[in-house]
Amino acid sequence: MSVLQIAIATLPFLLSLASRNSNAIAPCLITSIFTALQGDEPHRAAVAWCIGLLIAAVAVRERLRAL
Repeated sequence: MSVLQIAIATLPFLLSLASRNSNAIAPCLITSIFTALQGDEPHRAAVAWCIGLLIAAVAVRERLRAL
């Protein structure tokens, strides 16, 4: 995998770091690892990446809502 692919794969984890509490960090880290490990199979990697991104987006939305 190239550096760009790894950066995109870790995007859900990096986004979850901006969440209000740490409940979303572990699932997003796991989905980012699965995405990086399944880089040879793009369809499976995309599913894991989308799930991680949804979890991170909800966590960030809750943080923004609390402001």
